[in-house]
Amino acid sequence: MSNDRELHGLKTAKNSGVARAERIILGIDPGTTVMGFGVIRTEGPRITLVEAGCIRFAPGDDHTLKLQAIHRHTTELIERHLPDDLAIEAQFFGKNVQSMLKLGRAQGVAIAAAIQREVAVREYAPTRIKQSITGHGGATKEQVAAMLLSILGVPELPASTDATDALAVAVCHQFSQGHAAPTPARGGRSGGGGAGWSQFVRNHPGRVKG
Repeated sequence: MSNDRELHGLKTAKNSGVARAERIILGIDPGTTVMGFGVIRTEGPRITLVEAGCIRFAPGDDHTLKLQAIHRHTTELIERHLPDDLAIEAQFFGKNVQSMLKLGRAQGVAIAAAIQREVAVREYAPTRIKQSITGHGGATKEQVAAMLLSILGVPELPASTDATDALAVAVCHQFSQGHAAPTPARGGRSGGGGAGWSQFVRNHPGRVKG
């Protein structure tokens, strides 16, 4: 079984000394072709990127082996970062029943890995994630990624949309706990916040595609 890990951000050791005010959230974008993941550290409304990336599975690999790999990699992420919560993108309904079944299995295996490590799990629908990040449930992946740059206060994010989708669900979970995005500093950036997609467009016209 072969797979390829693509990482981005600050890679940390186990967070055994994290204060109670801080929380670690692991976001997962499940899939049997690519699994995206994103880890953030939060303290009140402040959000810090810890690690993000994706794991790619060889197209010819057996489906059962892919599920085994998803469980293993999710477990490794949990053991490395000791998250308080796992936020995962909920399954969407499409016309391809086989694809839906495979996606549901991938999601279930990741959830099982979290349950085995007694990590709380929350699911979020794709439209809710987009609404939470950009203020618009029909936002494109590029718009979500652009807003994440502002929210996380980082110069760049992984090129993989699977990784940014995973980060988005982690940030969505943080916002669902009652923490709004911090007010941006002058220039539209801060230690991690954006006030909305329209404001981001005004402040960063060169980053908006399409």
